[in-house]
Amino acid sequence: MLGIHDLAIFMLSGLILNMTPGPDSLLIVARTAGGRWQQGAVTALGISTGTLVHVLAAALGLSAILATSAMAFTVVKWVGALYLIWLGLSALLKRRHQTPQAPVTRARPARLRTLFRQGFLTNVLNPKVALFFMAFMPQFIDPASTLKPLAFLTLGLTFDVVGTLWSAVLIAAVTLGGQRLRPGVRLKAWLERGVGVMFVALGVRLALTRTPSLA
Repeated sequence: MLGIHDLAIFMLSGLILNMTPGPDSLLIVARTAGGRWQQGAVTALGISTGTLVHVLAAALGLSAILATSAMAFTVVKWVGALYLIWLGLSALLKRRHQTPQAPVTRARPARLRTLFRQGFLTNVLNPKVALFFMAFMPQFIDPASTLKPLAFLTLGLTFDVVGTLWSAVLIAAVTLGGQRLRPGVRLKAWLERGVGVMFVALGVRLALTRTPSLA
């Protein structure tokens, strides 16, 4: 169908890749542990929407621009790196006024929009995601297929669904673990600082990523 083959292997590979720790998983864990499961869910939804952008770009051939243009790759790389570093520094420098007795309140719509935007941009501004789709998905599409864009969309949506299901498992695990441990404000503050350090490190690593050779 559509020239797609070995779909089961693709789904299994996609699950393993989604389970590999990275900026997306880290952001979901941080937002879930630092608030409520709804905040983790909104962040995951933003990440899934960002993935759809990469899927559509791959289907239209736009991701090939990042793979063949050193300038485009470098620009997106630096924007993504600076954004990750900004997220990390924001977490490290955030002022915390909560008290241990402060009741947990429902996240405001503005806060949820911010979390969605963070998840979306963290994914979209990572050029390595675009290169991944261009390198990974063609392995499961027949070169002779006349419906390659549709095949890209199908595989991309499948990958995104698998990733979203894994995010739901991750959110549930963190939420249940948090309810059992009931971490105090001090522990949450240190957790957020640790996440901030990791985001800065991820941003620096992305900035140091070598531009793909065009030879």
